[in-house]
Amino acid sequence: MDPNPGLKWLFLDLNSYFASVEQQENPKLRGKPVAVVPMDSDYTCAIAASYEAKAYGVKTGTRILDAKQMCPGLICVPARHDIYVQYHNRILEEFIKHAPINKVCSIDELSSRLPPSRRSVHAATQIARNLKEGIWSNIGPAINCSIGVAPNSLLAKIAGNMQKPDGLTFIAPEDIEAKLSTLKLTDITGIGINMERRLMRAGIMTMQDLWNTSPKHARKIWGSVQGERMWYWLHGYDFDAPEQLGKTMIGHSRILDPDLRNPEAARQMARRLLTKATYRLRRSEYHASVLSLGVRTTEGQYGRRWRSEIRLPNPAQDPFTFLDHLDILWAQMLNDLSTHTTPIPQQLSLLDLHTPKTQHRTNAPALRFKKVSTLLMGLKHAGDITGDMMVESYQENLQALQKRESLANALDTLQTKYKCETVTLGTPPKTLNGYVGTKIAFSRVPDTEEFWS
Repeated sequence: MDPNPGLKWLFLDLNSYFASVEQQENPKLRGKPVAVVPMDSDYTCAIAASYEAKAYGVKTGTRILDAKQMCPGLICVPARHDIYVQYHNRILEEFIKHAPINKVCSIDELSSRLPPSRRSVHAATQIARNLKEGIWSNIGPAINCSIGVAPNSLLAKIAGNMQKPDGLTFIAPEDIEAKLSTLKLTDITGIGINMERRLMRAGIMTMQDLWNTSPKHARKIWGSVQGERMWYWLHGYDFDAPEQLGKTMIGHSRILDPDLRNPEAARQMARRLLTKATYRLRRSEYHASVLSLGVRTTEGQYGRRWRSEIRLPNPAQDPFTFLDHLDILWAQMLNDLSTHTTPIPQQLSLLDLHTPKTQHRTNAPALRFKKVSTLLMGLKHAGDITGDMMVESYQENLQALQKRESLANALDTLQTKYKCETVTLGTPPKTLNGYVGTKIAFSRVPDTEEFWS
């Protein structure tokens, strides 16, 4: 733990990133209020807003019907996650010309541990200015960023948030207390509304109160060592938190286009999402032992929600095994949600490719689905899988799985070669975006290959 690291970290935050990319791609949008939306509907929410829209109070999460009332000239643009990833990769290439990248925190945030010779105010300022100029010249003039420089990555991120858009802010070791005292508790990354309430119950009402508490008291309030880490980070210490070990789950979800909300179209979407998840599973060299299906219907204000999971007899990574499981879960879901029920076939023999598929009911016209999600859990690398050698069918099951995985690998080879899905499993659903399932999460930037289909 370094108690006095100086100006060691630089943090870059791209301003209104999705909206800025859209303004860069379409010059007619520059200087105008823009909201990036998941679909063309007044009842969806903005997933990004330009600074011109933010001036009217429109922000991420604002319902579009309300946003249009707040900002009558608002221009809504469908999200194009593939384009945002392309720009992200170009920005990374530009960044490394000026400073090392230590962590890509999200699609629009990254941090850099500055070399010892570049930790003065003058040197860091030059790096920041060169970065901004490089992005404007080589990526596009509509792409702005705010940069923070501080003794550790948390304080650098806080500094970057202090001046937006196009800011450059330093928090020197001797200025930490004064600069933090001007902030609200929720201005600190890692302190949300619930954590703020917990702090207030403990008598911590302001940033000054948090600064003056002790590391042990902070640990007690948080209920974990994270509170103690937070105290040291806020006081300028630099150290790395333990990295999480591997993935815990892989999945995809989607809000359905209006034309894809009937049961059969929604089922095809769930199959498509699951196929993409198994592709990521294989690319990550994992096997999964649990499949979860979740749906939300269109009924009422929030819709009815349903989720269940099924455990595989042997961990797998091919799409065929998981699609058989999905048939079972989908039939169970229709039975649970539908007022008109029909008998559900018995569980499939998951290792027999010739087993008749589940018959899906079509007598539930009232069911309309707004969202579907599939999730693979219980992830393990091949070397960590141990089979039950005492089970009579173990070898037979293993051989069947290996045949399916060989077929899946052949499909992957075709996709890699032709940059698209030459062979598909079933009928791919047609969506407004042109691709299915792949979107940018807060802490995950999709690979370019995920947009090939």
